[in-house]
Amino acid sequence: MRPVAHEAYELLLASLGPQAWWPGDTPFEVMVGAVLVQNTAWRNVERALENLKQAEALDPHVIHGLAPTELEELIRPAGYFRIKARRLRNLIDYLVARYDGSLEAMRQRDASQLREELLAVHGIGPETADSILLYALHKPVLVVDAYTHRIWSRHGWIDDEADYHRLQEEIASGLPDDAQTLNEFHALIVNVGHHWCKRVPKCHECPLRPLLPEGGPCEHL
Repeated sequence: MRPVAHEAYELLLASLGPQAWWPGDTPFEVMVGAVLVQNTAWRNVERALENLKQAEALDPHVIHGLAPTELEELIRPAGYFRIKARRLRNLIDYLVARYDGSLEAMRQRDASQLREELLAVHGIGPETADSILLYALHKPVLVVDAYTHRIWSRHGWIDDEADYHRLQEEIASGLPDDAQTLNEFHALIVNVGHHWCKRVPKCHECPLRPLLPEGGPCEHL
């Protein structure tokens, strides 16, 4: 498999510059946002987070004490609010029970142990767990998503059937084991997926165009 992750990272960073992403004023806000952003646009998450702030509820112990219907109403703008309220409550229950609501206490744990714990929380999948580890806890864990899979498979760098863990391992092997770099890499990939590598791609305008097979359009298109 062609080791292109570092080459892609350097090319995108030179073309697009630092992304300063993920949005969030505090680590806990980032953690909550990682749950709420599932299957919705970030602008909807921002509205839900603002509701929590206005209600002075953006705190693990406060959310832990809310009635289910109260939490559902506050996060309603994020969509699928009943499902997400249960998932968020499960995560908060874990955070309060194991770490007394302290993300700083969580941060003291090894990333691999934390990942196992997060994946054991009902409703928290690999992408959400890794987003929490990287963006809220600053652990050197690579987040991959649908954009990453689309870009890598379209360029022929990995096959279409590759699952989350295989794609993560393949890309991470070509990048430094550094939280800041992995943060920047994921943010750059999201930018490419959002603006160029769409369902109908804009290959000729994409900053990754120099890495296309033989400089031409994607094989699949």
